[in-house]
Amino acid sequence: MTPITLVEGRRIALSNLDKVLYPETGFTKGEVLHYYATVAGPLLAHIHDRPVSFLRYPDGPDGQLFFTKNPPPGTPDWVRTTPVPRSEDLSAAQVVVADLATLMWSANLVVEFHTPQWTAGHPALADRMVLDLDPGPPATVVECCAAALWLRQRLAADGLHAYAKTSGSKGMHLAVPLEPAPSERVSAYAKQLAQEAERELPELIVHRMAKALRPGKVFVDHSQNAAAKTTAAPYTLRARARPTVSAPVSWAEVEACRSASALVFLADDIAPRLARDGDLFAPLTDPERARPLPGTGTGAGAGARP
Repeated sequence: MTPITLVEGRRIALSNLDKVLYPETGFTKGEVLHYYATVAGPLLAHIHDRPVSFLRYPDGPDGQLFFTKNPPPGTPDWVRTTPVPRSEDLSAAQVVVADLATLMWSANLVVEFHTPQWTAGHPALADRMVLDLDPGPPATVVECCAAALWLRQRLAADGLHAYAKTSGSKGMHLAVPLEPAPSERVSAYAKQLAQEAERELPELIVHRMAKALRPGKVFVDHSQNAAAKTTAAPYTLRARARPTVSAPVSWAEVEACRSASALVFLADDIAPRLARDGDLFAPLTDPERARPLPGTGTGAGAGARP
């Protein structure tokens, strides 16, 4: 019999709690749910008011993986959704993980959480920019850290603050809080930045996706700023061999990175990090940290929300 758990007044059926999802470490579905409950505060803050896409892996990372934007079949009527029209479906909607009950219902599906760079009700109006640093073997996160430090300095020259997190896979993500600006303008700026990085550091960085160009270099993927694209959320688990997390890191940790395993964080590592450092990505949720995209000015105008 599937146990029913009461979360914030909502009845949620949590199934197969003893099922091992990460065979390499024996990490179970119950532990996945416990992890998401533990990080609910900062995770909910970062996905607040954003339509969520799910990468589901109900049989673990070695089983079937499928990406879904539409609310899954059986979505409770109390789960908030928001319209996200798409060219192939103008009536499309997506889940908004607005509270702990929705988070635990979602986690029971065994998911990675992915969000766009804009919030519900303001599609294609980005309030953050993301650069995905993806190492081409034999490059590792060590090279990603070197690229991240250059990009941080370059962004600072434009008055922008960058914050780093692991991807939970091989690379890193840099996130920049912005005063809202059209996604296409953010995308254009991100692409120019990646191109400049390649010109300045041609032995380290490449801005094009072609695999033939990437061995030993860091691909600075600017494409996730397109309105239709999403990025793994801070604190989401990843469908990898072990229960790795897309974990915020300090710039001191980035500067000290010397090995491929230096910035690998598992689910059990996150609560102690939060207790010690707090949420290193908290500035992304602070409107006072947002800065205008270069060339867009400040205040009301093309980039401002209505």
